[in-house]
Amino acid sequence: MHVLGKAGLALTGAVLVLGGLIACSPLTAINAVTPSSGYIKTEGVAYAGSDNPRQKLDIYRLAAATDVTHAGPGLPVVVFFYGGSWNEGSRKDYAFVGEALSSRGIIAVLPDYRVYPEVRYPDFLKDSAQALAWTLRSLRELGGDPQRVFVMGHSAGAYNAAMLALDARWLRQAGASPEALRGWIGLAGPYDFLPIENPDVKPVFFAPDSPPDSQPVRHVQAGAPPALLIASHKDKLVSATRNTAGLAALLRAQQVAVEEHYFDNTSHASLVGSLARPLRFLAPTLETVAEFIAAPPPRTKAAP
Repeated sequence: MHVLGKAGLALTGAVLVLGGLIACSPLTAINAVTPSSGYIKTEGVAYAGSDNPRQKLDIYRLAAATDVTHAGPGLPVVVFFYGGSWNEGSRKDYAFVGEALSSRGIIAVLPDYRVYPEVRYPDFLKDSAQALAWTLRSLRELGGDPQRVFVMGHSAGAYNAAMLALDARWLRQAGASPEALRGWIGLAGPYDFLPIENPDVKPVFFAPDSPPDSQPVRHVQAGAPPALLIASHKDKLVSATRNTAGLAALLRAQQVAVEEHYFDNTSHASLVGSLARPLRFLAPTLETVAEFIAAPPPRTKAAP
């Protein structure tokens, strides 16, 4: 097993951080060992025209990046949504994701979104769409390339990303379109989960009367943005076979470009954790994401 840095300290720190991550900690440990330098962070930007603290976002950009706001094509942009069963989560807990993406020259946008019990489906999708639409409107100020905008998420956040990429009604309501996306990235996403078994998720989707069209698999169609789907063989929370492999098969049936990757040494939680510097020995998650963003497959046209 390859461990970054000094072997003993790196392995000990990684084990402690991984233990905290799997135990569903607030991710304080993993952020404590994430560099706080090397990037520029803009915090607390309101994206929906309100002061609701859960409708704000943070922006991460490599400090050494050339100012391309007014020159050149700009940098690739990723809007990342975290998980938490649509019950919890905070953008501040995922600073390690912002650091990881920005270290590869990617502008990372990390929004919060309202969760249960404040809202239920589909209001958190409306928030997510507003955050992505804000990003698309702000590309010039951000120094982003309008031809290289991606949406990404982990777990429930991957669901949000999938719905924005596949179900055009949410971005259209926010004044944007999935056509603006160069691709989307899902880590351990639930894309086909009816009937709902998780008791925390049942009230979010009005179980047992969950709307069938709440499922990403219901919205696969030709012309959708290319997808990068990553999952863990050891995921005991979200079935990689039903969700990741199932969605990938449906996308390919519509001639949508899709890449699948399955890792052996990660779980549902540690898959996103493997983006952090002390846990990158678990899986090449960051490298896989960065390669997809650098050279995404071509987008096929929608059927006339």
